[in-house]
Order: sequence, then structure tokens, then C-alpha cells
Amino acid sequence: MTVTQFAASAPSRRADNESAAVRKVLDGVRADGRTALTAPEAKIVCDAYGIPLPKEGLATSAEQASRLASSIGYPVVMKIVSADILHKTDAGGVIVGVKSDGDARSAYDTILANARRYKADAKIEGVQIQQMLPSGAIETLVGAITDPSFGKLIAFGLGGVLVEVLKDLTFRLAPVSHEQALGMLSSIKAQEMLDGVRGSAAVNREALADILVNVSALLEDFPEIEELDLNPVFATDKFATAVDARIVCNFEARKERYRPDQGAIVTAMNRIFHPKAVAVIGASNEAGKIGNSVMKNLINGGYKGVIVPVHPKAEEIEGTKAYKSVLDYDGEVDVAVFAVPAKFCVGAMDEVGRKGIPGAVMIPSGFAETDNQPLQDELLETARKHDVRIMGPNIYGFYYTPENLCATFCTAFNVKGKAALSSQSGGVGMSIIGFARSTKMGVSSIVGLGNKSDIDEDDLLTFFEQDPNTDLIAMHCEDLKDGRSFAEVASRVSKKKPVIMLKAGRTAYGAKAAASHTGALAGNDKIYDDVLKASGVIRAPSLRGMLEMARGVQVLPAPKGENVLIITGAGGSGVLLSDACFDNGLTLMKMPEDLDAAFRKFIPPFGAAGNPVDITGGEPPVTYQNTVRLGLEDDRIHALILGYWHTIVTPPLVFADKMIEVVTEARAKGVDKPIVASLVGDVEVEAACEKLYDHGVVAYPYTTETPVEVLGAKYKWARAAGLIKG
Repeated sequence: MTVTQFAASAPSRRADNESAAVRKVLDGVRADGRTALTAPEAKIVCDAYGIPLPKEGLATSAEQASRLASSIGYPVVMKIVSADILHKTDAGGVIVGVKSDGDARSAYDTILANARRYKADAKIEGVQIQQMLPSGAIETLVGAITDPSFGKLIAFGLGGVLVEVLKDLTFRLAPVSHEQALGMLSSIKAQEMLDGVRGSAAVNREALADILVNVSALLEDFPEIEELDLNPVFATDKFATAVDARIVCNFEARKERYRPDQGAIVTAMNRIFHPKAVAVIGASNEAGKIGNSVMKNLINGGYKGVIVPVHPKAEEIEGTKAYKSVLDYDGEVDVAVFAVPAKFCVGAMDEVGRKGIPGAVMIPSGFAETDNQPLQDELLETARKHDVRIMGPNIYGFYYTPENLCATFCTAFNVKGKAALSSQSGGVGMSIIGFARSTKMGVSSIVGLGNKSDIDEDDLLTFFEQDPNTDLIAMHCEDLKDGRSFAEVASRVSKKKPVIMLKAGRTAYGAKAAASHTGALAGNDKIYDDVLKASGVIRAPSLRGMLEMARGVQVLPAPKGENVLIITGAGGSGVLLSDACFDNGLTLMKMPEDLDAAFRKFIPPFGAAGNPVDITGGEPPVTYQNTVRLGLEDDRIHALILGYWHTIVTPPLVFADKMIEVVTEARAKGVDKPIVASLVGDVEVEAACEKLYDHGVVAYPYTTETPVEVLGAKYKWARAAGLIKG
């Protein structure tokens, strides 16, 4: 029997014979009607892809176990090999630290007896004899899972017994590059352990990264591998080697996701958002009907294109000639807004398709959200037959302010700006509309996505990426239909425009994955968190947080460095603002001695320089002006956080006016740094905040957390977009 030495920890060289070896193993597993590989089969697969495992062999008798263990060299680990026993330890199928020939024979008999007690009908192939690795290594985990939305994901974290306790894993979309793999090592909470603690040597990060890359290559070449666990992976300063490998396959045929190319998406979306003619299917003269509200909003919103009402009996709707069918209208139509009951939608969709209309806005409910998936499938099939892109169904419609387009039953909206927002939920959509109107936050678009039978977030990102009327995109979603496609598009778009997401529904990954450490610990929310962050997407903590970020991030200029300075008139606010900086990943500048001395010239002796700079509450407006001016003029300071405390000496509106003067003066000199402010005091601070916001200072009353959260979002985008160097 051949004893395999350590596999080289080098990038995979997938020669034809190596891939053929893996194919032979997987074909054998499938032919046996199994999904899980045995340990020897997993060893063959790992060897072929440069995934290191200890030297080992398979024994089918106690005497053979003794000879094999002796040839490997004591101590050894002995494990049951059975496709019917996945969790070997639970079955008493693992014995570690076997040190002699006699112990090996005894351990063999014990393992077989335990396995038969655990599962009497288990098919047992023998006992795996495996080299026992030296102590003192850091135990890590490398894994892979297949997510319904994101597809293949690679995981890394601390392994062994710590994996269940700490649950410290990070995920990336497969395949991963060597650089991305190294980034994963630095993304776990306990990454400092990899650098050595209490005098121990740092682990070989290159060796760990190689394993991640090679696992990734294996998944890419053999997509039927659904789950993979290497736990633990022993990492030392010299090598990284997996102690055990568990591989599970899924041989069921996978349905390809529908995904038009980027050019086709942009072409269709441009006609939907820039229509020359809009048809309203189910237009009505009756107040209170959705078809009447849509008509009124198109007219009252100021849409300048042609409106084509469709009604089986009416001669005209809201003063506009009506048609019994959209096919009766002679001109070209770009988008159809549906306002008819669900049962009539398939027939109407066929007419829309035959008319050559590229987009359909499906307001009606009564589809998948009411468990009527067959009707939604039929609707989509009809649309696909004619190349019609569907928005919805079960939505409030959408707004696109550059065209004065209010294709919705909600009230008309005319506060124009550069932020595009979308929601999967109608209720969230109402909040977006109300917030945008109340705060006068200009928008380019507000879109309802509803059931997302067709058009989803990555379609919107693709359109807004090239839309000159949009500078920022904010999205609420409960799930991503195609998370992988979204991540690919978001990685590109976020380099140009901030992308903010409120991901609702923090649910568990599901019971199907619980058979593996990686799957059991891969909370659906953790996957979203890691993939969104890796894609440059800013994740909002709440609905209000998403809205405030959408409003504020577009106002703030991009920072040029990480140094943040707090200037406050209240020591308590300074402490809270400092805490908020830590929570939002902001770096409080370490105050240089010369700058510290410069600030002390403007504050009273009982004040405090350093960072925060506490000017105290009783200071006149000039103190605020002098300190903020210094903060703007010094190039070492990259962003300012102001903490204002309501006083008689410096009333709120006076504070606002003086800050506006200083900021305007700085901008005239070409200095434009992000500035946020927290104002605490009586109701006058509300008007002061509104005035500051109007002049590019993102200010909030009664809170220290929100302004820092918005500044933190701007920094996250600037880092992801590569605008902050070093």
C-alpha cells in the first residue's frame, strides 16, 4: 500500500490526468447513488488539486492497521471510513494519539465495534490511518457551500472546536484570486491569532491562501461539489495542512438563470425610463381606481410624452382618447403600466408583446405573493416569448423625475435630484416617498420591485450606472434573486457611484446546509454581509439609516484621507461622538503637538485640545469659527465632526450662520472637506440643522450617532472606490 506524503501547498496545476482522477471519483460516487465522498475518495480529490492532507492509508484488518500505522510513523489518528457515517466522532469512530502496533490493532477493533453499534447497517470500507500532525499549530477552517442566490462560496475562519464557539467565518464568491484569499485571512475577527500570540510564530499566510485558491479551482471545475469542509486546517509558520476533508455532491441538473447581456438590459431599461409613449392597461375614469390614479399621476406629474389609455368600453379617459386594445393604437409604445386584475394580465401581456412594447410595469397583486406562482410563471413565460421586461408584479410602480414620469398609483412627485431608490416592499416604498418629500431630498428615481419576477436590483444598477441623472443608488431588498449577478454588477458600479443597501430578513441559512460546519455556520445574513462588503456596497442598519445615508452621502465631498477630528462644545457629546466613530470604522486623528498647540490658542484654559477638541459650552461664536477654520485649513485633517451644545452665548441659528460662513470661505479657497454636525438643545436646533444641510453640512438634531453613521458610509464608499490611498 502506498503512503501519500504531504501534498505541495502550491497553486493547482490541474493537468488532464488530475482532473480525470477527480472525475473518476465523482462518477463512482454518483453511480453508487451516494452524495458524500469517503475519506479515501476525498484524499484523491484533494491530492489532484494541491490541497494538502496528512499521509494516510486505508486498513481493512487490525493487522493491516498495525503495519500501516508503523510505516506512517507514530503517533497516528484512526477514523472509520463509511459513506453512511458522516459524523465520525459522534459514532465513536475516531481515536487519536495511537502510539504503538498493539494500540493500533486495539483501536481498529474498537472503532469497528462502535460504528456497528451506531449504525448496524452501515457499509464500512475500513479504517483510515492518518499521520498525526505536530502540536502548536493554529486550527483554521477552509470550506465551501452552494447558496441558492450566490452560488459557490468559499469560507475561511478559525477551526477545530473554536468553529462552533466563535463562529468566526468570512465568505467570498468563488472563484477567489490569491489576493482575495489573503484578504479573507484578514477579514475574520480573530485574524491577529494568525500573526502569532504570546511569542508564537505567525502562520504561513501564503500556504493558507493557496489552499483557498485551490479549493476555489476545484469548485469551478466540478460544480457538482456542493459542500466541502477542511476542518481543522493546521497552520504553522512553515506549512498549512488539512487534517480532514469532507465533500458532498449534488448531481441534480441545475437550471440556468435567465440573464440578458448588459447591452440588452440598458436598451430595454432606457425605453422604460425614457418613454416617448406610455400605455395604461386598465385606465379608468372612476376615482379611487388604480387605473384612474395612474392616469392622473402621469398627467399631473407633467409627463410630456404620449399617454395611451386602454379600456374595453370607454371612449376617453381623463380627456385622452382611449383604445379597446393596445393593438388598436397605431403609434409606438415604450412601456405599459398594468392596472387590471391579475386574471386578465396574461392575455393583456400577450397583446403588449405582440405590439412590440419592451417594458411592462405590473401593479396588480394576486401572483406569487398570494401563493399563485403558476399564474406568475405563465405571465413571465408570455413576456419572455415577446422579449418584454417585467417590473413587478405587486408593485406601486415607479418614478423617474428627469422625464416627469409618475408611472404609479401613488401621488405625483417632483422633487428632483440625483439619488435613485428602490424597494422590494410597497410599505418601504411609501416611506421612501414620504421621507424624500419631507426632507426635500431630490431623487432621480423611486422604483418598486415587488415580486421581482424579472427586473431586479442588478438590472436597476446596470441602468443607473450609465444614467447621467443618478449619482447614488439606495436599495431595500428582502432577498436577491441572483446574488452573484448583483455582486458582479455592484463591484463595478460602486467604483463610480455609492451603492447603499438595506437587506431585510436576517434569517438562518437553512437546515439543508447544517450537515457541514461551513453550512451550519453560514448564516444567510453573514453571507450577505461579506459579499456586499466585498462588492463595495454600503450596508444600511435600518430603514431610517438607509434614507439618511442616501440623503447625506451625496451631499458630502469625498474625503482625501482617514484622519477625522471632532470639535465639540460639550464634553458628553464628544465622548458619544468618539464612540460612534469607533462603531462606524472611522479613525480619530492622533493630534500632532504643533496642531494641539494651535488649537489651544483658541480655547479656554479649562478646555481640552487633543481629539476631541473640547471648546466648552460657554464660548462665543468666534471660538467655533476659529477652531473649525483651523480644522479646514490643516491638510492633515481630512474630515470634521462638530458637536454643538445650545447656549445663550451661541444660539443655534447663530452657530449655523457662522459655520456656513467658515465653510463657504474655505470652499472659495478650494478646500472642501466632509463635515457633519450633531446639535443638541431645544427645538431651535431643528431649524439650524436644516439650514446647515442646505449648505452642505450634514447636520442632525438630538443625536450623535446619525451624523457619524452618514460620514462612515461616505468613508466606506471612498475606500471601496479607491479614492483614499494608503
